[in-house]
Amino acid sequence: MVALGARFWPLQLARELDDADLNIRLNELEVAAIVFKSSGEPAQVLAYDHFLDANKEHWLAREIRHLWKRVLKRVDLTSRSLVSLIEPGSCFCRHARGAAVRQRPLVHADRARRDGDNKPPATVALTDINFGAYPMSNGLTRLGCRFLGNPADVDTAKADREKMLDAEAAERLGLITFALDDIDWDDEVRVFLEERASFSPDSLTGLEANLRFAGPETMESKIFARLTAWQNWIFQRPNAIGEEGALKRYGTGQKPVFDTRRV
Repeated sequence: MVALGARFWPLQLARELDDADLNIRLNELEVAAIVFKSSGEPAQVLAYDHFLDANKEHWLAREIRHLWKRVLKRVDLTSRSLVSLIEPGSCFCRHARGAAVRQRPLVHADRARRDGDNKPPATVALTDINFGAYPMSNGLTRLGCRFLGNPADVDTAKADREKMLDAEAAERLGLITFALDDIDWDDEVRVFLEERASFSPDSLTGLEANLRFAGPETMESKIFARLTAWQNWIFQRPNAIGEEGALKRYGTGQKPVFDTRRV
């Protein structure tokens, strides 16, 4: 790890993810959704997690874990629709931006393989790191936030950590939002993304912030999370009260025209 320095994969991945996220935030204002995909060997991803966990008292491993905590919080606070597509050949374990642990639409290929595709079956895995190492702004883990209404589901999911979970198992545990069959995959994903792109970006910012940051309020979440997308802000934006906004055209039969830039 020390010899590789910036080329150590978890560190390199964290820096590249942070750079991509900030670039979209600042320079790609009309991007409506960020789609997370992965490709690789899940066992190698798990091995990196285990290595960092086993050496968490080492100064560099400790700093890499702190960096991951900050990067994941920054992704949480990005005002875009966040979608993970778990497809054959995916390596969604913890450090590959654990798709199954975020409060966002999670789409899993229901069949082991798509026709004509020799990639490994679509799976997702949890590790011990999912259960406390990287809290959100509200102080909860992402699984704790996802299962806020049924805390016992966190323990159920924890019992299946370190296992490669297929679509059926992940859906049973509540780790994914949709499990789509191969025949529906392309169209369902396309329609979902097109729908998100057609909605008021201001309303989506408020809706998604409230979904992501359920549970307790902390000073950090009050400043950066849900309360930054307060209802009164949404209804004062041009997308609501402008001449072509949703409130102005409500009941007229005319479709509102939205400024698609996210803030």
